[in-house]
Amino acid sequence: MKNDKYDVRRKMVHPQEAIPASKQQAGSTKDKFPVILDGGKTIIFISDKKKSKETIERYNRRGFKRT
Repeated sequence: MKNDKYDVRRKMVHPQEAIPASKQQAGSTKDKFPVILDGGKTIIFISDKKKSKETIERYNRRGFKRT
């Protein structure tokens, strides 16, 4: 039987097998690059290192600078 209760319960014992590794590492900074803003007061992490200058420019343009 496809929807047998035992099979469903058995799959729930180890749900990590069905969840991709990228989803299990929520909040992780692994494989991300730091971008330092406001002279070190603010640090954000981005996945594409090439976009660090663009990120800094957008941050400054939006007026998020702290005093």
